[in-house]
Amino acid sequence: MSTLDNAIAVAMKSIPECVAGAYIDMTSGMLLSCKTLDTHPQEVLDMVAAVTADMFEGPSIRHIEAAFAKSRGESNERPRYFQEILVFSTNLLHVFIRTKKYPEHVAVFVTTRDANVGMVLAKSRMAMDGVVAAL
Repeated sequence: MSTLDNAIAVAMKSIPECVAGAYIDMTSGMLLSCKTLDTHPQEVLDMVAAVTADMFEGPSIRHIEAAFAKSRGESNERPRYFQEILVFSTNLLHVFIRTKKYPEHVAVFVTTRDANVGMVLAKSRMAMDGVVAAL
């Protein structure tokens, strides 16, 4: 098990009702680490990185970010306004957090829908330093 895998496993233990964790490099499109309590088909896991990149870096998001930058008079060609995304599915809560040190990297934590959203978000944020330090 790699250091990053260990860091994801430690983070999962600290996040209430966490059932999965992953770390994605959106530049390469690679899923660098993935830990789940259940088994999933490889093709589903392979899609996680692509979907994450679409949510943070897709053409519509980039267009919105450019519009925000323009309206604020900023010249930054690729501003990063969207730092965290929460997705509520039928049974799960998915937390996507862009890392501060590596803005092209995103950590993903999945919990049951019954978990306290505030605690999940707080604990996910708290886990980020340990995850990034494992790189």
